[in-house]
Formats: sequence, C-alpha cells, structure tokens
Amino acid sequence: MDLQLSRAQLVRWRTAIFAIFLASGLSISTWASRVPAIKDELGVDNLGIGLLLLAMGVASIIGLSVAPVVLARVGARRGMLAALLFVAAGAALVGLGADVLRVYGVAMAGLMLFGFGNGAVDVMMNVEGAAIEKYTGRTILPLFHAFFSFGTVIGAAAGALAAFAGVGVAVHTGIVAGVIVLLAFVSVANVPPREAAMDVMSDAPPQRWTERLHTALSAWKEPRTYALGVIMLGMAFAEGGANDWLPLAVVEDHGGAEAVGAAALTVFSVAMTVVRVFGGPLVDLLGRVVVLRALAVTATAGLVLFIYAPNLPLVFVGAALWGMGASLGFPLGMSAAADDPAKAASRVAAAATIGYVAFLCGPPILGFISEHLGLLNTLLVIVGLIVLSGFFSGAARPLAPAAAPEASARSAARAED
Repeated sequence: MDLQLSRAQLVRWRTAIFAIFLASGLSISTWASRVPAIKDELGVDNLGIGLLLLAMGVASIIGLSVAPVVLARVGARRGMLAALLFVAAGAALVGLGADVLRVYGVAMAGLMLFGFGNGAVDVMMNVEGAAIEKYTGRTILPLFHAFFSFGTVIGAAAGALAAFAGVGVAVHTGIVAGVIVLLAFVSVANVPPREAAMDVMSDAPPQRWTERLHTALSAWKEPRTYALGVIMLGMAFAEGGANDWLPLAVVEDHGGAEAVGAAALTVFSVAMTVVRVFGGPLVDLLGRVVVLRALAVTATAGLVLFIYAPNLPLVFVGAALWGMGASLGFPLGMSAAADDPAKAASRVAAAATIGYVAFLCGPPILGFISEHLGLLNTLLVIVGLIVLSGFFSGAARPLAPAAAPEASARSAARAED
C-alpha cells in the first residue's frame, strides 16, 4: 500500500467513503420518489418518463466508461468530488426544469448530468472501498454497499414526507443537492491521496496523464477481469431485474395487489441489505469462492421458487432467498478486482463498468424479451446468468499474498482496531 495511516485517519477515510456511498443512494431515491410529481409538472405520459430514464441511463453508462479517464487525469479524490458535484447540479436542475421552468429539455439535461455523475462516482467510490479492504485486511465492501441501500431508504422516506407535506420538487431537490455538496467536500477532505488511485502525490515525479490512462485501461487486457465481470454480470441482472420487474410479476402473474407487489420488493431489498451488513465476517471466515457459490445456489433456488410458487406466501419466500443470494456478488467482485493494490484502480474500474452496464441495461433487455416469452419465463434468463456466475466464482479466489510492507500495514491496522 502506498500510505501509512493512524487509527484516526483510517476511521475518517472509512467514514468518508460510507458517506459517499450513502450520498449516491440518497440521490437516486430522491429522483425516484418524485417521479409522479415530475410527471405531473411536466405534463408528460409514461413514454416521456421513459425517455428521461433512457437519457439518464445512457449518461450513467458514459460516466462509467470515462471514470478510468477521470482517474488518470485528476485522481480519485478530485474525481469523486467532481462527480458528486455533477450529481448535485443535476438533481437541482431536474427540480428547476420540472417545477419552476416546466421545460422538458431542462429536466432531461439535469438527469443526464445526474446520471453521468452517479456513473462516474460509482466506479471511484468502489476503488476507495476496495482500498480500505486491502489496508485493513477485512471484507467490508458489502457494508459499503449496505450504506448505499441505507441512502436509498433515507431518500425514499424523505421524498414521501416531502410529497405528503406538499413541498415542491425544486425545493426538495435543491435541499438534497445542498446536502450532497456538503457531504462531497467534507468526505473528500478526509480521503487520503494514494498513488494507486492516481492522486497527485506531493513527493512523486510528474507523470504524463496519457501514461496514467494507459495504466487505468490495462485491466481490459487481463482475462481475470472478464471472469470477474461474469460473476458481477449475473448478480447485477439479478438485482436490477428484481428492482424493475419483481413487483409487476407479483401483480400480473401471481395475482397479487399492487401493495403486495411493493411488499415483495421490500422483502427482497431488506434481505439483500441484511446480508450485506453481516456478510463481511462470513466471507472472512469461509472465503469468497465458497460464499459466492453458496449465494448463487440460494439466488437460483429463490428465483425458481418465485417463478413457480403456487401461492403468495411462497412467492415472498422466493423473493427473500433471491435477495439474499444476489447480495454479495457485486461487492465481492470488487474485492477480488482489488487484490493487487498497485493495479486496484484500473481493475476495479473495469469490473465495475461491466457490472453497472449489466445493471442498467439488463432490465430493458428483460422487458423486450418478456414481450415475446412472458415475464415469468423471462426471469429464467436471470436464473441462467446466476448459474453462470456461480460457475465463474473461482475467479474471485485471492491472488498471491501481497508484499511484506502491505502485510505489515495490514497487521498494524488490525492491532490498532
């Protein structure tokens, strides 16, 4: 590792990345919770909202794709700050366009800024989270992802309260944007600069950014990157497919009411979050590969039960198992990508890009297939991808032990804990 930290510095770094994950989740659920109001203010139909979602999704993928370039150009610290400022500006512009100007194009521009910033920060905050894992020698990326989930819960609850109290979209998104800006500056100030994250080091000789870019893109030449990508792709499809299609499947194919569909999604989300909170120690005890394979079996069993359940109670059991099984594939793929600290930034960026593109593109693809096969039959595609993810779990096996200096740093961190 390219830095030595005191106990206090490590705690501040870890807390800062928790806050950044939470801010990302908060921003996304803030937008989602005000979609009905935005639709009314803009006077558009479902197609209009769909085009907004498409614009945000495309911008998110662009953000994911350029994150390695940003890392090479300005480093992780300044990159995360810039990305979060894009998120905040985009959220505020969405509210301004929908609630004040009532101009569809302004709202779309805001969502594109919003999506770009979230896509870029997703990669960089995972780079930092994986670095903290390497420094402490503990599996905590699942907990970082749980904080993203906490952020979505807080944002959704705040959105519901704002709607109930009649707070306008512009005021609501403006307040959230201000919170994100504050979190961004405070958090990044507590993230230590690291050579591996391509931050500018005061004692390092100058390096051309094109050379740094070559380093950032080097992971795409490694077969292990794609093997880890398969693990994350299957689980990203499992998570994204549930978020968009699980409630509809409950209502249209299992005969549940709309509230029952929402409740089933809640069960899925809670199960996923609980495993992310408590999964780290289990991984440290049993190892990544064993846990990933066990969860692939769990997700497969849960999704098959969900598809073929003869009654609603079993549908809920299936949703819970589905959520548990899909919980750790993404964060553990990140952990595996960061096994070599010297190449962690490039490898995590590449693996994250594969996973997030699958997360964003998976649901629309499933929707297209469902028009021909039916929704429950389409979910069998996810079953196949989860099984494939389980078969590739061996790629997450830790690499050879790191050099002695890093081992010493890790031991010191453990002793201080």
